[in-house]
Amino acid sequence: MDMSSLVLCILFEVLGVNSGQEVIRGRIVGGYAPVPHAYKYIVSIQTTQGQHLCGGSLINKFWVITAAHCNIGVNQMMIVAGDYSRTIYEGTEQEMLPQLLFPHPDYNTVTTNNDIMLIKLRAPVYLNGYVSIALLPRHGASVPVGRMCRVSGWGFTSASGGQIPSTLRTVVLPIISTEQCNSSDSFDGSITENMLCAGFSTGGKDACQGDSGGPLVCEGRVYGLVSWGRGCAEAQFPGVYTAVAKFRRWIDNTIFSYYRCNEDNI
Repeated sequence: MDMSSLVLCILFEVLGVNSGQEVIRGRIVGGYAPVPHAYKYIVSIQTTQGQHLCGGSLINKFWVITAAHCNIGVNQMMIVAGDYSRTIYEGTEQEMLPQLLFPHPDYNTVTTNNDIMLIKLRAPVYLNGYVSIALLPRHGASVPVGRMCRVSGWGFTSASGGQIPSTLRTVVLPIISTEQCNSSDSFDGSITENMLCAGFSTGGKDACQGDSGGPLVCEGRVYGLVSWGRGCAEAQFPGVYTAVAKFRRWIDNTIFSYYRCNEDNI
């Protein structure tokens, strides 16, 4: 094993006992309830008591991608795949415990830059008619401004809060240019190259609290993760998403290095 792999293995050991941090459930308003199980890749990240906190996406049978700010600690978390209604047991749900959490090493809690995390599951999910894998973009790929993308989640349906909806919600939003999102009328320079924006300048449709970490799907691939914003669905303030394509190499290298470090146990 080379030195770089050894360093990653040591980091994995440290991350595996991550105690977590306070969740900032980052910023579906103006959306609708889709056909049940239309989006089979989405998962609900919950506390071990069953409280929904964040969304995520299955990227293979053992791994979930979500936002780093959804990290509440490996021992406090449960992943539910195949869910649609949170209040009704449908028989399609698969509850799984995480084995390790890998928040991006450069995640910044102040700027929310590099807001991405991988979750290694203890056991594989069973892929079926209710659970499937999300596709990721190639490294560095971009989405054209104006392209319509879909974000889904179990987050609040109103900017004023209230009850989290019982069923999954979804909304379609256009990609906004970084220049517009960074303008003085909007986020005024807070959008980094690792973020992308989606929403309407008039507001009214957006992700909201409880949708964090959930997928923004463009052209059939997860290009964004719900990260942060100003309120929900406010005019001039679109939702801000982690730009997944900027992290594709990190995703692949993290998963490869995990198996490299644990090859004796496979």
